[in-house]
Amino acid sequence: MEISDEVNRGQEVYSKPILSIYDLWVLGISNQFIWKCPTKRLLAHFNNHISSNHLDIGVGTGYFIDKCNLPTATCRIGLMDLNQNSLNEAGKRIKRYKPSKYRFNVLDEVKLDISKFDSISVNYLFHCLPGKLSDKLVVLDNVDHLLLNNGIIFGSTILSHGVAKSRAAIKLMSLYNKKGIFCNAEDSIEDLESYLSNKYSDYKIEVQGCVAIFSATKLCS
Repeated sequence: MEISDEVNRGQEVYSKPILSIYDLWVLGISNQFIWKCPTKRLLAHFNNHISSNHLDIGVGTGYFIDKCNLPTATCRIGLMDLNQNSLNEAGKRIKRYKPSKYRFNVLDEVKLDISKFDSISVNYLFHCLPGKLSDKLVVLDNVDHLLLNNGIIFGSTILSHGVAKSRAAIKLMSLYNKKGIFCNAEDSIEDLESYLSNKYSDYKIEVQGCVAIFSATKLCS
């Protein structure tokens, strides 16, 4: 697949060494003390919306699928990411569920002919993608065909505008944007609200610290 330099720069940071400290630095320290959105809040959001027929996009280390309370013992789990290291790490972590792995750049059309899912998560994905948030949210369109009617799509993203930011958050966000790890200098709560309100009639956005936590239902047309 063809990948732009911006997209590649955002995903290539997730090397094996980085993934080995991801849970400690991002989920343990950064969420609690810098972004001011504790990981337990994101996990609660996961637990409220995940189904036993679920696709996780932007998988990180597989932490949330590993730690969440799946509603049934028998489940179908899909993992989708551009970064092969993340897919391997997450797949290994939740191997008990025998997950299917799909490598895609979700900013492009996702050509995948499989059974649809009851829920899809896009957790901490958008702030890592290049471009304006209003453009990056095309991801929701690109994976819409993988979600059943009345299915739930949910996730979270770190924003620059319309949220409360500490000095530490401002500095770290600026550093990450300079290095290409983040691309969220213009991302705002208004853009997220506008996109979700135009695409879904049933949606919800909550803000905690620098993080917008959202969910939306795909209603029958």
